Amino acid sequence: MIEQVDAYLSENRERFVDELKELLRIPSVSADSAYKDDVRRAGKFVFDQLQSIGLDTEIVETDGHPIIHASWTGAENAPTAMIYGHYDVQPPDPIEDWVTPPFEPEVRDGKLYARGATDDKGQMFTHIKSVEAWMKTHGRLPVNVKFVIEGEEEVGSENLDHYLSDNREKLVSDVAVVSDTSQYAPGIPAITYGLRGIMACEVKVSGPNQDLHSGMFGGSIANPANALASMVGKLIDDSGLIQIPGFFDDVIPLQDAEREEFAKLPFDKAAYLNELGVGATHGEPEYSTLERRWARPTCDVNGFISGYTGEGPKTIVPSWAIAKITCRLVPGQDPTKVTASLREFLQANCPPGLSMEFVDQHGCAALVFDTSSPYMAAARDSIETAFGATPVMIREGGSIPVVSTFRDVLGIDTLLLGWGLDTDNLHSPNEHFTVEDFHRGTRASAWLWDALRK
Repeated sequence: MIEQVDAYLSENRERFVDELKELLRIPSVSADSAYKDDVRRAGKFVFDQLQSIGLDTEIVETDGHPIIHASWTGAENAPTAMIYGHYDVQPPDPIEDWVTPPFEPEVRDGKLYARGATDDKGQMFTHIKSVEAWMKTHGRLPVNVKFVIEGEEEVGSENLDHYLSDNREKLVSDVAVVSDTSQYAPGIPAITYGLRGIMACEVKVSGPNQDLHSGMFGGSIANPANALASMVGKLIDDSGLIQIPGFFDDVIPLQDAEREEFAKLPFDKAAYLNELGVGATHGEPEYSTLERRWARPTCDVNGFISGYTGEGPKTIVPSWAIAKITCRLVPGQDPTKVTASLREFLQANCPPGLSMEFVDQHGCAALVFDTSSPYMAAARDSIETAFGATPVMIREGGSIPVVSTFRDVLGIDTLLLGWGLDTDNLHSPNEHFTVEDFHRGTRASAWLWDALRK
């Protein structure tokens, strides 16, 4: 059976890329209301694709952008896979840094350039095409599938959470499949078995009721910008160790076996530094760079706003300062507990005469999946067949909150199967997806449905 599917994939390679280009031409930027109609148009494109291959398909209206649900459940005594993806994309700014326009897809040097090429239109599309190959060649699938494709991933997935909670029975599945991660490196495919969690907040320190002349008032009152800079400067010591009280109390240590596997992965420190344009790594000295990136907690100031930032000097004491802060969390850490500790730490270090406001924005816990499960085994076999290499098992430093929701609300774990690369410029100008990785990912997906049945 699978040989016919493989033949279909080979025969339709160019058409698949052309259809992906159609989707990439739609500027479905969910963060900008000016693109609302385009986001809906991208959702309708996904709907049409799924409906055309014989799935029961519906457009689910929400308070924001639509969710596309599609299913085929004709495989008796077979597991059910829920395939998640998103059709919305990040804003393309800065436009001037793109070699070609972000919504005019172009293949150059074997790579397809466009906003959303990898994140997540291209990766999500591999699963649609793999299901198409089975349905067109056999009229059925080896397993049951349920697609949930949303249009709000890049803005927090608030309506998706409501949809999942309200439709538990409809969405009953055995495992979720998500391709919104990456391979480890070119030619080294990967399965991501762990994700860091996150907590995010905004801190505002306020002082005088307006900006003041620094000559007349400077030195007599506390400067909110100076104070907030000092407050956040105390979050991490010079060695890279986070100073929030109790921050490490619940951290589940990395297992020795995991550290050994990470150490075996090819990692060129010099190339890494050169790619990032920095002169040295930084962080907890007893951990490797990969361990710090994937499996150790962090605390980062993401943005700092205060005072005058225009051209030339302006001698003021600003009336306020704002810092945006996130902590990436690891297994064992509770986002709510970390948030409370961070708030208390900052408040305790806020100087007299200033007031502090703390806004808790969002959070989710870290996840680690069982690498010995039959679903993981099926994914390994499928990827090895399609990519010609055994996938390595890695963790991911980022957070995918919906994966936590799948476990908490639907009670299922997720196969995180990334076909792209970290160097594909996700969220940056000149985002791209290697065309061969698109085809390999489609083939791996097709083989996965057969492997999950066994």
